[in-house]
Amino acid sequence: MKKLKLLIVEDEHSLLNALSKGFRKLGYIVDTAADGEQALEQYYSNQYSLIILDLNLPKLDGLDVLLEIRKDNIEIPVLILSARNEIEDKIKGLDMGANDYLSKPFHFSELEARVRALLRRNFKTSPAVIVCDSIKLDTSLRMVFFHDSKISLTKKEYGILEYLMLNRGRVISGEELIAVVWESDADLFTNAFKVHITAMRKKLPENFIKNEKGQGYYVE
Repeated sequence: MKKLKLLIVEDEHSLLNALSKGFRKLGYIVDTAADGEQALEQYYSNQYSLIILDLNLPKLDGLDVLLEIRKDNIEIPVLILSARNEIEDKIKGLDMGANDYLSKPFHFSELEARVRALLRRNFKTSPAVIVCDSIKLDTSLRMVFFHDSKISLTKKEYGILEYLMLNRGRVISGEELIAVVWESDADLFTNAFKVHITAMRKKLPENFIKNEKGQGYYVE
């Protein structure tokens, strides 16, 4: 079972610890680096869903780290987190390939929301129409069809189904679905998430969304 994995690069140890603890609590796998050289070592040794990158780093500046990452991979989302809040710094970071830029100080809830948004934005590289058996999902219209009949789904139900179909064949945990699709982590602990899954499965052909007990959900 694969979970979303983040690399957080920050030289302020108290902030680094707080961020890693916060994202782990939300169900992410988190690696950390406290300087630019360590960040690149981690990057080349692992596969990450997203990178949170400070700019004022020892040994190798954050923009240099970003430049090296972009030479190797143009798709991985990179969110710059920095005390450099001048507009020129933001423009330079974005022009060099960052996907988002959040200035310090910040609220963790805003950082979390931006991370979710960047992970969702990666869907744009997917096909406009995804077909699995008799189900067709149109990502541009955000509509789902069974043969030629439209299936009415809520926003959360659509998000869950889209992520499952984009990752068909892979068992996906509830934590990962919540991290990418949900507005917060609270629903996992109130059983509301399972209520949405159950309601959505009733609208789809029988056994279209399968469940592997204790692991998660998948579409074949």
